[in-house]
Amino acid sequence: MIVPPRRVVVDGDACPVKAEIAVAVRQCGATALLVSSHAHVLNPEPSVEVVTVDAGNQSADLYIANALRRGDILVTADYGLAALGLARGASVLTPRGKMIRESDIEGLLEQRHFSARLRRGGVRTKGPSPFTAEDRDRFQQKLTVLLKGMQEIPDI
Repeated sequence: MIVPPRRVVVDGDACPVKAEIAVAVRQCGATALLVSSHAHVLNPEPSVEVVTVDAGNQSADLYIANALRRGDILVTADYGLAALGLARGASVLTPRGKMIRESDIEGLLEQRHFSARLRRGGVRTKGPSPFTAEDRDRFQQKLTVLLKGMQEIPDI
């Protein structure tokens, strides 16, 4: 029998789906840990713990990496943090509802490195597309499936 994950750990500084996470964890009997820097004020609520770290570079990521446990669900758009989460045995979901798997992470990190090199060289790279209602719905559906303990996440 598969035991469903009971905790969602969130890179909360720029996460656009915090409300959806709070609803999903309450509905599924799970908890959430939102981690952010002092620059972002988050409010705890039932089933949602908030941890505020200093504003130092990577402070939230380091806290999250140390707090993650096997079976947690990590919500982040940061591929470096996603790689750490996968190494710790967490499932990784982006705020747009994309599952990041071991088979994806190397290519995503290479892409991130290549884009950073271009930007350092003065080339303007394209940023992410605007966040949509479809992104929000896809995230909510995939998070709920993960929290209910299904192994395979259907493409939605």
